[in-house]
Amino acid sequence: MHNPVGWFEIYVQDMARAKAFYEAVFEVSLTRLENPELEMWAFPMQPEGYGASGALVKFPGCESGDNSVIVYFSSPDCTIQVARAKAAGGIIHRDKMSIGQYGYIALIVDTEGSMIGLHSMQ
Repeated sequence: MHNPVGWFEIYVQDMARAKAFYEAVFEVSLTRLENPELEMWAFPMQPEGYGASGALVKFPGCESGDNSVIVYFSSPDCTIQVARAKAAGGIIHRDKMSIGQYGYIALIVDTEGSMIGLHSMQ
């Protein structure tokens, strides 16, 4: 059994400013993740370490501020949770999409208006 949270994202409007802020605050160097649809800079990752890693993201349609931090829940195949979310009254913001070597994600909005992410490797 795994912990339920596997990733987080902090959406930004000015990537240079946000990257400089987080690197200064946490004294880390963020690493660019290649994705043709969005700009992502990841916090240091320790695959065998405790806790979840995440990234700053500039993604059209996902504004910064107003609690725009996305928590990703890990699953074997996020298509399953997308279907369950829809059946439970949620809204599908972004259906399952490939993020290359990092697997797949989907974005859903819960019944309270909060967006969460789903991540799977298949």
